[in-house]
Amino acid sequence: MLDSSPQLKYKFYNRSKELTSIIEKRISLHKFLTDLQEENNALKSQIAQLQVLANMGTISYMIAHEINNLLTPVKSYASLAVGNPEDRALAEKALQKAVQNCERASEIMTSMLALANGKMDEKKDARLVTLIEEVFTCLCRDLRKDGIVVNIQVPEDLTVGAVPVQIQQVLMNLILNARDAMLPRGGVLTIKAQEKADAVQIEVADTGEGIESENLKNIFESFFTTKAGKNLLSERSGAGLGLAFCKKIIDAHGGCICVESKVGEGSTFKITLPKSHSRVIAER
Repeated sequence: MLDSSPQLKYKFYNRSKELTSIIEKRISLHKFLTDLQEENNALKSQIAQLQVLANMGTISYMIAHEINNLLTPVKSYASLAVGNPEDRALAEKALQKAVQNCERASEIMTSMLALANGKMDEKKDARLVTLIEEVFTCLCRDLRKDGIVVNIQVPEDLTVGAVPVQIQQVLMNLILNARDAMLPRGGVLTIKAQEKADAVQIEVADTGEGIESENLKNIFESFFTTKAGKNLLSERSGAGLGLAFCKKIIDAHGGCICVESKVGEGSTFKITLPKSHSRVIAER
């Protein structure tokens, strides 16, 4: 026989009430979590949209930074032609150089925009020595005028599988950074390369002021710079974008870039690129 005493009924009522309360709390908590998840998803969507705008701004600044590296020698060539109208051979040669640099600037702009937009460019086999020579031609200025000796140790037949103009932009940035680091006293700029297993390793080393150890971990971050206000002889303000874009390019090639440096002794940037050129690359 079932016990229907008032005490048992009271206990049953209380437990039923507690169970109902627990269920209501669970429903309320579930709704609360669902609302939080929806709010979180909405915030993520907004952040993604803001990140796109931020990336566009950063990339635009970077591209402007890189193109400025090319426009400076173009101006020098054009000024040389304008200042020597009586020397037709010199003027024609200077204008040809200016035209070549403008064409390279156009190629670089197209390539960098493709990289920034995540589009793919085909790798090509390119002689590394040729790429380096073209960079120095583009720079126009003879670094010996700054007391800098250039030492190139690259095998004539060494090739890299890469988007040529992008690798040239990396080399240009590293060379200009090395020059800035060695002003005003001068020094030695060494560029060397070799094959290692299934990769090509490139080194760009200077005997400049070096980088303090606490700055090394941030050196490839956007807008991080150690140049601001340091070298009055340097024409470059130090926006902190050159190395960030170098890393972006090397990462997109499936390679890596790192730096070793000692204050007062100089810096060495090491680039490792895979040999294979059978695939296309895109921004990671």
